[in-house]
Amino acid sequence: MPISLSTLLGALALVAAGAAQSLTTVTNWGDNPTNLDLEVYAPTNLTARAAVILALHFCSGTGSLYSQMAKYNSLASSHNFVVLYPSSRKDNNCWDVATPQTLMRGGNGDSTGLANMVNWAVAKYSADPAKVFVTGSSSGCMMSNVMAATYPDLFAAVSCYSGVPAGCLAGSPGSSPQTADPLCASGKNIKSAKAWADLARSMYPGGYNGSYPRIQTWHGEADDFVNYPNLAEQLKQWADILGVTFTRNETDSPMPGYTKIVYGDGTKLLGYSARGVGHTVPVQEEIDLNWFGI
Repeated sequence: MPISLSTLLGALALVAAGAAQSLTTVTNWGDNPTNLDLEVYAPTNLTARAAVILALHFCSGTGSLYSQMAKYNSLASSHNFVVLYPSSRKDNNCWDVATPQTLMRGGNGDSTGLANMVNWAVAKYSADPAKVFVTGSSSGCMMSNVMAATYPDLFAAVSCYSGVPAGCLAGSPGSSPQTADPLCASGKNIKSAKAWADLARSMYPGGYNGSYPRIQTWHGEADDFVNYPNLAEQLKQWADILGVTFTRNETDSPMPGYTKIVYGDGTKLLGYSARGVGHTVPVQEEIDLNWFGI
C-alpha cells in the first residue's frame, strides 16, 4: 500500500541530496514473467558467502526510492551483503499479492520473478544460500509474507513493516488501494490460525516438508491505511506454521512506545506493535540485520 507523504518526501529529499550509494541496473537475471525491474547494491569489498537481502518497495514506489528509505546500503560493506531492489510497474507499482499466479510457487506471477532474482544473485555473487532474507514496507511487507509462503526454501528469515498475512488479498481484483477489495487492508479479513496457515501452505504445490523462514513483523497501532488488526492475523498465520505459541509481551522494546510480542523462545517469531505510529513503521535496519544474523 502507499507510503505516507512525509516519509515519501523525506526519501525524495535524500535522493536530491545524493545520499544513496549508486545502484546497478540488471536486465539479464533470468525468467521475468511479469516484467519486473531490478537494481542491485553490491559493496566493492564483498567477499564470497555473502548474504542477500531482497528489499521490496511500497505501492507507488520503486526499488531505487526504497533504497533511500531503507538504508541497508550503508551497512552492506561492514556486514558483507548484497541488496536486491526490484520494482513493479503494474497496478500503481504495487506487488501482486492477489492473483493465483503469484500465490503459487512456480505460478509465473511476481513471486516467481522475485525468486528468480534471488537465485541469480546467489550464483552471481557466490553468496551463501543459507543467508538469504526478504524485507519490505506496506505492499513490500505483503509480498514478503507471500514469498515466505511460496518460496520458503529460499529464505532464512523475514523482517517487514505494516503488511498483511500471505493470502489476505487472494481473489481481490487487484493489490493497490485503487483496485483491491478493501476487506483486507481494513483489518476485517479475520481467520483462525489454522485457516491462515493452511492458506499459506497451499501456495507450495504438493506440500513443503522443510523449515519455513523465521518471521518478525512490525505494525503501527495508529495505522488507518493497512489497519492494525493485520498484525494479529500475520502472527496467527506464522505461529501455526512455525509451531510456536505466544509467550509474553515486552514493553518499551526495542524502544519507547514499542511492544515486542514474543512467541516461543523468540527465535522463530516476533511481532512489534508501535504505539502512536501510523503507516508505515520506520525501517529498523540494525534490528533487521540482528534478526537475520548478519
